[in-house]
Amino acid sequence: MARTLDPGRLKARLVLERPEEVPDGQGGATVGFATVATLWASIEPVAMRAEEAAGTLPVTVTHRIRLRRRDDLAGGMRLRKGARLFAIRAFRDPDETGRYTLCDCEEIKP
Repeated sequence: MARTLDPGRLKARLVLERPEEVPDGQGGATVGFATVATLWASIEPVAMRAEEAAGTLPVTVTHRIRLRRRDDLAGGMRLRKGARLFAIRAFRDPDETGRYTLCDCEEIKP
């Protein structure tokens, strides 16, 4: 049985962004991000993974972000909290009630 989410736990103010091509002034385009919405969510760190690559030790941190249901989520979107960026890797309805969306995210280091 899935536990119910207390809406009072949605205390983090996040900005939902979608990828958007922006002209680069030389006939090409670069990918930028446009704001879709500002929303309340809860952020829960899930795991950290460090993998050695080229003599460095980059760290990947994953999070579970819960928010009220949205029908406009799509691949490539991200969430922003201040300077922190969270790439949405997958999303689902955690209890099939249509009230909330659970996003599996990876924190992006700019």
